[in-house]
Amino acid sequence: MKILFFINSLAGGGAERVSATLANFWARKNWEVTIVTLAPKSEDFYFLDSKIERISLNLAGDSNNFLHGLSQNVLRVLALRRTIKQLRPQVVLSMMSTPNVLLAFASQRIDNLCTVGSERCYPPHAPLGLVWSTLCKKMYGRLSAVVALTHECAQWIEVHSSASCVRVIPNAAAWPLLDNVPIVVPDVLCNPERKVLLAVGRLNTVKNFEVLISVFSKIADRYPEWDLVILGEGPERQVLEAIISDTALGSRIFVPGIAGNVGEWYARADLFVMSSRSEGFPNALAEALAHGLPAVSFDCDTGPRDIIRHGVDGLLVPVGDSLGLNDALERVMGDSNLRKQLAARATDARERFSIERIAGMWESLFTEISNARAAPEIKSTTLPDKRGS
Repeated sequence: MKILFFINSLAGGGAERVSATLANFWARKNWEVTIVTLAPKSEDFYFLDSKIERISLNLAGDSNNFLHGLSQNVLRVLALRRTIKQLRPQVVLSMMSTPNVLLAFASQRIDNLCTVGSERCYPPHAPLGLVWSTLCKKMYGRLSAVVALTHECAQWIEVHSSASCVRVIPNAAAWPLLDNVPIVVPDVLCNPERKVLLAVGRLNTVKNFEVLISVFSKIADRYPEWDLVILGEGPERQVLEAIISDTALGSRIFVPGIAGNVGEWYARADLFVMSSRSEGFPNALAEALAHGLPAVSFDCDTGPRDIIRHGVDGLLVPVGDSLGLNDALERVMGDSNLRKQLAARATDARERFSIERIAGMWESLFTEISNARAAPEIKSTTLPDKRGS
């Protein structure tokens, strides 16, 4: 198989990690893999197999106005089209909404090409503005298929776009995770004898860490052996640091920034928590379970309910219910036997979200599209709902 990935960049991020993970897996299967980005290679964060061809179009950057944006995107479409015609891949897989649209334009009237767009979030939570939203609605029907991470997302795409073939394929949960820089050593930051409540994510308002800190501050006195660690970086750092300062728990709440060795943190922690207002498909949550870490999460749209099996490997709390989050954390933090029971089933995620299983779902889709070229059109349908499987 000859496949080309198209994505904005390979800088740190969920879609970027998914692209690198799939590309590396298929390169190890001796597929001919190319990754094309708009951003320069100097921004790359994730490791790539040496067999992968890496191409940068060097056409990233914000637009000054509508006309500048239009001309920039015409250049992007033309550059991508030239690359596709030069490399002649069998499949082009784009990641995220705007690359999906650019691919839909660039691939017109290129024979024997499977084009697959991939939504990496729940569109209502990431509005694109009138122009791009309209383009997604009109151009998704020009792609061979569009892939969503959850059934809620797939149903939204079917209703709000022209896509004729919609599939649900979750992200793979990497296990074990490879270390990257920077390294933040758990036992240097936290006393090895203390228990760790771990959260991972960008420090922004969507992750809702201010509520998590508030909830932890209310139960901290009853669980003096526990510390809270939030791994990540972002624009809300100063706000969160001020909240932590107000709690007088600076010696028990740590926000050390990005950790390239997050797998080591999953192994060190005793419980994972996710307080997000919304998600697409939270990789960190699936990875935490795969590393044997039980989890407590808000049941936000979308993703947590597709990952956590309530009462089996974690607990789900109605989104925004801080009292419910308080009660769930106390229930698990205060019961070592419950933590062990949940942790024992959490590792099922290694199979549920294994790269072999997830890549196999992509491969089945590629085969279906290829076989359908000479057959009737693929009907718009999502995969059976297998939540909790």
